[in-house]
Amino acid sequence: DRGIVQFEVSHESRDKKLLIDKTLQTDFSLNQTLSLYLLDTLKTMDPYADDFALDLLTMVESILENPDLILRKQLDRLKTIKMAEMKADGVEYDERIAELERMEYPKPNRDFIYDTFNAFAAAHPWVGNENIRPKSIAREMYENFFSFDEYIRDYEQQRAEGLLLRYLTEVYKVLVQTVPEAYRSEEVEAIIDYFGTMIRNIDSSLLDEWEKLRNPAHISREDALAAQEVVEEVDITRDMRAFTVLIRNEVFRFLRAVAAKDDENALSPLEAAKSEEHPDLDIIPWTPASLDNAISPYFIDHRAILTDRQARHPQYCSVTPVQGGKGWKVRQTLTDPDDFNDWQMLFYIDRARSKELNRAVLQLLSIGPIDKDS
Repeated sequence: DRGIVQFEVSHESRDKKLLIDKTLQTDFSLNQTLSLYLLDTLKTMDPYADDFALDLLTMVESILENPDLILRKQLDRLKTIKMAEMKADGVEYDERIAELERMEYPKPNRDFIYDTFNAFAAAHPWVGNENIRPKSIAREMYENFFSFDEYIRDYEQQRAEGLLLRYLTEVYKVLVQTVPEAYRSEEVEAIIDYFGTMIRNIDSSLLDEWEKLRNPAHISREDALAAQEVVEEVDITRDMRAFTVLIRNEVFRFLRAVAAKDDENALSPLEAAKSEEHPDLDIIPWTPASLDNAISPYFIDHRAILTDRQARHPQYCSVTPVQGGKGWKVRQTLTDPDDFNDWQMLFYIDRARSKELNRAVLQLLSIGPIDKDS
């Protein structure tokens, strides 16, 4: 009744043909035990809701096995915060301990997920002892725009790097192969790009092996080099879609540090811009002091720099090729609580340096009000 597979009977030969829904992606797969639950439940969700993409990501996470070590770290942090709050409020010790015992790691939409799963399980006896597992690891990373390394450091999970990488790879596979393309809104596509780019930059072999299973004709970069007997450096800028994701990630990390007034850490990954490469601009040698001087006027008329999901929307970060393809100019609009959105940061991305260092190399050119006439 889901229309995934249908039989077509020929009236002439009475032969039966097995047909797959043509609207599904060519590599569609139900490789998780509860994949059918995911498909059924997606149909009940509002694709126009503001949080649809995040809720879809939560649904994907809920059908995957729990990486217990990571979830324990999440819960430990919540308990530490809660304990401090209760101490400050003068809550008695026994009551504090009882409250901590009732706490769980984050489970977005837990009631919706449990209710829909119980209904699904009642209608499908084959589910048996299989259970749904709502959690928020990939969602937490995406909502807070964590890089892989930032998430590991934030939770002090150096011993769980492999566990996290395998988990995110499974999230990515379900997003690509199981979630029908009809549900892939612009933000869902952004989530797919976010995790796909992250995984490839950590260990491309994980996705290369998977790509071979999806497409036997797929040739990994390592195999291609072996066949050519040529050793060359990886060109991180070749896949422009993936590289654009990297650019926007780096720009937003800078923006987030500036918003937190952490000028020193904001500048640490940047390279100094060269005046001869930008003769039309008055290049400033950026230091924490000069960065503070540049951004301080903003806070006279603006309450804050927003760093929420809306602030990360691609409409606020344009990437334009310049200098005959030698680099890109990036324009990041600063969004604010009053929706003035009248300041910007300009960056230059040098192709050669990015290729050499295997990352998006940012040069900060300017910070200031948007010239409406430009």
